[in-house]
Amino acid sequence: MKHHLTSAALASTLALGIGLSGLASADEHVLRAVTDPSFVPFEMMDQETGEMVGFDMDILAEVAERAGFEYNLQTMDFNGIIPAVQTGNVDVAIAGITITEERAEIVDYSDPYYDSGLKILVRANNDEVDELEDLKGLKIGTKVGSTSYDFLESNLGDEADITPYPGSSDMYMALLGGSVDAVFYDAPNVGYFSQTRGEDRVKVVGPLYEGQQYGIVFVKGSEWVEPVNEALAAMKEDGTYDEIHAKWFGSSE
Repeated sequence: MKHHLTSAALASTLALGIGLSGLASADEHVLRAVTDPSFVPFEMMDQETGEMVGFDMDILAEVAERAGFEYNLQTMDFNGIIPAVQTGNVDVAIAGITITEERAEIVDYSDPYYDSGLKILVRANNDEVDELEDLKGLKIGTKVGSTSYDFLESNLGDEADITPYPGSSDMYMALLGGSVDAVFYDAPNVGYFSQTRGEDRVKVVGPLYEGQQYGIVFVKGSEWVEPVNEALAAMKEDGTYDEIHAKWFGSSE
């Protein structure tokens, strides 16, 4: 069972939550799903096929098949995802979404499906930054609406120039171009960039901050939380989860 988003559909819905409610199917087993189009390698556009691919996309497809639902996939900026689910404009979201107590008050989460945290990324020739304290007085890029932005505000506040960017590619380009001194963001995304487009130009430094877990997000009271949790448990039990993880990250955790 394939659940892909064409480039035409992507172009029409990027960064927009407007009108998603009109995409609901009369079939209650067809859910309105949403993701962030730029959180590699969890979700990203395959430029050759025009399809959304990535770790999260494979997880969602497998979970949907096992839990017994299909879905229409749309994209929007990360900052709009939780509000879209909260208001019922979409039924399910997967986009490397950290489970937090604050978010859990307005949406439902599946059981955790990925362990993560936050990391610092600097240019390869920067030998002055080794930990969070070293970011004081510097310009730091992160992603708007993310837990990394909240963490920076709580721990550095006015002691650093914190700039939230709408997309992860924006903050990485800002780092390479010298507009910011460092990027602070989700560890797997930071690591992926450092080994791909940023290879030999950037490096990851310091410890892992604020251990986090990602969950699949549902409207409060959704009937699909339990079936999805059962599907995730079965995937981990039979090795399917490890196969998907190895495909995108090289080894299971």
